[in-house]
Amino acid sequence: MNEKILRALIEAGAIKKIEIIGEGSTLYVMVHAGGEPKPAHTLKGKLKIWSTLDTAAKWIRSMGIGKMHLNVAKWQPEQRKIRL
Repeated sequence: MNEKILRALIEAGAIKKIEIIGEGSTLYVMVHAGGEPKPAHTLKGKLKIWSTLDTAAKWIRSMGIGKMHLNVAKWQPEQRKIRL
């Protein structure tokens, strides 16, 4: 789900829950809007990721959402990324 679609769902009031999930050294956003939750993607179709919690939260807030859930059970901010 890219930012354009997410904004449309927010305007329609269709968002049930926004969740920031940490895995390894990255954070990503899962959008719950009915059916299966979907991750946020860039306009190019890649998973939208952040390396710090504040940048992920600022992005969600910039979308007009003030409440989010946080799941950092698998987050290891000190872990280095593997370059492929």
